[in-house]
Amino acid sequence: MELFYNSLPPVTKAYGSLCLLTTAAYQLGLLNPLYISLNFPLVFSQFQIWRLVTNFFFLGKFSINFGIRLLMIARYGVQLENGPFDNRTADFLWMMIFGAFSLLVLSAVPWFSSFFLGTSLVFVLLYVWSREFPNAQINIYGLFTLQAFYLPWAMLALDILFGASPLPDLMGIIAGHLYYYLTVLHPLAGGKNILKTPMWLHSLVARWGIGRQQAFGRPGTRPAPNTPTSGVAFSGRSYRLNQ
Repeated sequence: MELFYNSLPPVTKAYGSLCLLTTAAYQLGLLNPLYISLNFPLVFSQFQIWRLVTNFFFLGKFSINFGIRLLMIARYGVQLENGPFDNRTADFLWMMIFGAFSLLVLSAVPWFSSFFLGTSLVFVLLYVWSREFPNAQINIYGLFTLQAFYLPWAMLALDILFGASPLPDLMGIIAGHLYYYLTVLHPLAGGKNILKTPMWLHSLVARWGIGRQQAFGRPGTRPAPNTPTSGVAFSGRSYRLNQ
């Protein structure tokens, strides 16, 4: 287990660890989730700015659903960070930051209002992974197999079937698609990439020595993603013009 944990890429390891520690603190009675929830009135009236970040770390109490979400981070986050985002730690972190910001904006809409956006951020990872590896074959609970391209919608349907709200999943799908459209689909269609990773984030990652990083500030194409064990990536989406 220690070897597995140490082998995890830095951003995925940090996010998964924070989610696990937050739920552990809650289960031990050391943390009241109300103090880290997303509450816009308290953010703006009492300047409790930390709520804009901490709400992403709570995936609920220890349960089967919590375990599934944590495994999704460990599987899809790791395959993204070690595959399409290999040597591009700043770009992966930027994807997480943009996804989180998009979810905060969505949550400001009354219909999407939510106190915790952790599950939605996990679905951002899932959605982007499903677009990077659309032909991967995924087995759902041993019941049926489908292509990864349809996995986010299958997981959303299962949550509805089990009586859970579809809104967190749907929010993650919307934010994930927005990121993928701006960084992949729109540039491939001849449009300009307006979501490049900012230079300050490249510099910060390099200064802190987080992960691995290609030289930035020079034009180039994105390296092809590694093939996951569950299937083969569609090579037509194997590069991104955001360097």
